Amino acid sequence: MAQSIVFTAPRTRATQPAGTRQVAVWLLICCALVFAMVVVGGITRLTHSGLSMVEWQPIVGTIPPLDQAQWQEVFEKYQRTPQYQKVNHGMSLEEFKGIFWWEYIHRLLGRAIGVAFFIPLLYFVIRARVDGALAWRLLLIFVLGGLQGALGWYMVKSGLVDDPRVSQYRLTAHLGMAFLIYAAMLWTALGLLAPRPASVDPRRRRSYRRAVGLSVLIFVMALSGGLVAGIHAGKAYNTFPLMNGNVVPPEYFMLQPWYANFFSNMAAVQFDHRVIAWLLFFAIPLFWLGTRGLQLRPGARRACNLLPIALGLQIVLGIATLLLVVPVPLAAAHQAGALLLFTVAIWAAHELR
Repeated sequence: MAQSIVFTAPRTRATQPAGTRQVAVWLLICCALVFAMVVVGGITRLTHSGLSMVEWQPIVGTIPPLDQAQWQEVFEKYQRTPQYQKVNHGMSLEEFKGIFWWEYIHRLLGRAIGVAFFIPLLYFVIRARVDGALAWRLLLIFVLGGLQGALGWYMVKSGLVDDPRVSQYRLTAHLGMAFLIYAAMLWTALGLLAPRPASVDPRRRRSYRRAVGLSVLIFVMALSGGLVAGIHAGKAYNTFPLMNGNVVPPEYFMLQPWYANFFSNMAAVQFDHRVIAWLLFFAIPLFWLGTRGLQLRPGARRACNLLPIALGLQIVLGIATLLLVVPVPLAAAHQAGALLLFTVAIWAAHELR
């Protein structure tokens, strides 16, 4: 029996109000900046640069050291930290500059995102380009961005005490907040560019729910990746598909209490990350096959087709990063791949509403 499908006429670029398109484009630009922020943050972590700036100065800290005396002052502050004393003792000033600049760029990019978001937001509100509900949603995103900056400093502080390593919990929370802010901006932008169609096809609704579920699972995978990074679990068990010859590593429950293994045990954290990747390896192709018989708009079809491609790229990057023991370029690309896969899943879910 033929399915009865009814769509409302979607707005095209020609009929979409110019102000609405401007707001959407602005949000997509902010998404690109957050994407860059996540990648730079990954490089900062991989190069152990995050503890090179020992003060949080949101305004004054925008200006880097400008002369030798200022560089020496900043370096002397770093020399009093546990990371210098226990890990980088004897580091030269020139070597210090190499890690300082990554953290500086990371923080400067965060400030740039705040300015790039807040000033256009004021403009659009004053010019009545956003209504009340949308304005409040955008204001909430801005507040989350401010909290993200504070969370970043809270994370750094955890490595400025006796243990010269940031807390994996705070690192994961910082990464998760970045993904949530990105998702909120992306979903809002897509909603402005492609208003929700009306459909009575129950298969489409099921596919939408599955796409949302995949987005959530990818988000959980990113969080597990944060734990892997936080305890350097990627530098252990550098074999695939088995973990040093075992399906489940025998060290999985070596810590007490038992629940500490899920957050602090290299074997358990890496195994859990792999399990989520395997779930996506099967779930995304099944999702794609389930959409083949649906009548979809071109944008929805493209999103669904891109999802298994993005997954394949991410799996290849993940395996290569593991086997080569976490080289910085590959590991940074792997983190970028996670956000790319998350992007495509959100796009597919939005198109299937």
